[in-house]
Amino acid sequence: MTHSAMTPAAPSAPAPRAVLHDPDAHTASLIEFVIASPSSYHAAAHGAERLSAAGLTQVHETQAWDESLPRRGWVVRDGALAAWILPETLGPAAGMRIVGAHTDSPALKLKPAAAITRAGWQLINAEVYGGPLLNSFLDRELGLAGRLTTRDGATHLVRTGPIARVAQVAPHLDRSVNDGLRLDRQSALLPLWSLEAQDSAPDAVEHYLCQVAGIDPADLAGHDILTFPTEAPARFGRDGEFLASARLDNLSSVHAALVALEAIAAGPGPQDPAVMVAFDHEEVGSATRSGAAGPFLESILRRLAGAMGLRGDGVEALIARSWCISADAGHSVHPGQPHLHDPAVQPLINAGPLLKINAQQRYATDAVGAALWERACRAAGVPHQDFVSNNTVPCGSTIGPITATRLGITTVDVGQPLLAMHSLREMAGVSDGPWLAQALAAYWQGA
Repeated sequence: MTHSAMTPAAPSAPAPRAVLHDPDAHTASLIEFVIASPSSYHAAAHGAERLSAAGLTQVHETQAWDESLPRRGWVVRDGALAAWILPETLGPAAGMRIVGAHTDSPALKLKPAAAITRAGWQLINAEVYGGPLLNSFLDRELGLAGRLTTRDGATHLVRTGPIARVAQVAPHLDRSVNDGLRLDRQSALLPLWSLEAQDSAPDAVEHYLCQVAGIDPADLAGHDILTFPTEAPARFGRDGEFLASARLDNLSSVHAALVALEAIAAGPGPQDPAVMVAFDHEEVGSATRSGAAGPFLESILRRLAGAMGLRGDGVEALIARSWCISADAGHSVHPGQPHLHDPAVQPLINAGPLLKINAQQRYATDAVGAALWERACRAAGVPHQDFVSNNTVPCGSTIGPITATRLGITTVDVGQPLLAMHSLREMAGVSDGPWLAQALAAYWQGA
């Protein structure tokens, strides 16, 4: 995989312990991670760079794994990343300690031959990916990011600067616009990026992306390109206690897991195998080869077990003793709409990560998993909160129930609270990320 010249290089990182414990260092690291990760493919690649810097070694799925497998390694599958730190010896009661998250976020995804013309403008033909707040696409400068595949099968990461915009209709032209905004997904969400006279070819967008990536457009075979808002994340609030950013759902969890694993890698290592997996395609159901409903995690676990010398029923027993923490962003109570939340359970930003519970099993948390999470938070010395839905407001779901169903292991759903989830400008607190990372580190250390 190659990177375009416009992909930011990873800066020298502060010490893992500082990023794990200090809100300022953690937030600066998260901002850098978000900026470097405009697509799931970039998030996986940048996460891999960080893990390499922490001493983990790249492994390839296409090669045989045996007992010479690096005890600290990582592998990328498309926009998904898995990593592990294995103990030198495996105790008889050991189980895999897994943390799962996801790299993707709602966006607009380009269709083939993406340039179309309308009323003298050239627009980008795209479809909605995931379930975004549609109005948050309006009047923002958007970039394009993702991967290009050439005819030889090679993939090339690419990102642009701000080149596109979904423009609103002024109230002078539509006096009802403030009475109830409705956006047609086909006609109202196509970003403009040029005037028709400049280049009206249907493949003009693809040609531009090839120029940015430094490849011959004649070699292009396909692309997975999405929009992203180019406005940088920013701290705000009376005391700078809040963070506004795109893709906090769910790069905040991916980042917390990376920070925790970096801290584990800087120490003597865990007693149980520590496994991190950041899936792709959670926002569209996870049913892909790099999503949680696919075989990626199960394949990794079985191959790691084999590399540790286990065979047959020993592998099944190891998996049965395993745990999974599904880390995905959750909801803070909204000050303007508190009636949409449970009247008794109303978590706040900067009051600790959430334990997410749902009677319909939209989250995988049960009492056994809740006890595991409580032990991890207590060992880390961090506060935590519960999240449940208002009975009249159905909640979303996560990779947690999917992972529990595929593997049959105890899984608990957690995450840091956000406001404006699925907006292109979500809001988090600067304390919750370090607390989440500290709890994950304590879990990996055996809490």
